[in-house]
Amino acid sequence: MATHFKGEGEAELSFLPMQAVDLDEVLKIESVSHIHPWTKGNFSDSLAAGHWAYCVRPQLDQVVKGSYLDPEVLWAYCILFPAVDELHLLNITVSPQLRKLGIGRRMMAAIEGVAAQQNMPRIILEVRPSNLAAVTLYQKLGYEQIGVRKNYYPLNTQTGMREDALVMAKSIKLAA
Repeated sequence: MATHFKGEGEAELSFLPMQAVDLDEVLKIESVSHIHPWTKGNFSDSLAAGHWAYCVRPQLDQVVKGSYLDPEVLWAYCILFPAVDELHLLNITVSPQLRKLGIGRRMMAAIEGVAAQQNMPRIILEVRPSNLAAVTLYQKLGYEQIGVRKNYYPLNTQTGMREDALVMAKSIKLAA
């Protein structure tokens, strides 16, 4: 089942359930986007565990084949872990050539909508302090740092160095 999200004056995004057949395309983006990218096994395990995994593509009335406006081109993806009273954002990644176009912001708005719809009063996530673009986006969207996970992320596999994670959260307004 696809979920669609459209901001005012923006192309509609389609959140399509991630399938095993999407993983090669997902891994192309993942491998160039992260210092320590998820593996195909990480994504497969998330799918098998029933995490909410979505591929994000444009939903347009006019298809522009061969361009980033082609609905077959993967723009972004996210993996969400629904817990009893919160939604844990495990991975959100936008294709490098499409960054700074508001896609991440629009995805986060859609994710917040899902949390509200599912009566989950909070979203929680981890982010590298060195990922200033992501930290800034989350802060602008109202996420607050609630903790630090020491040595959470691998930083350099050769030296074994690790980087802390900022734990951020946002309360979601639920319908009365």
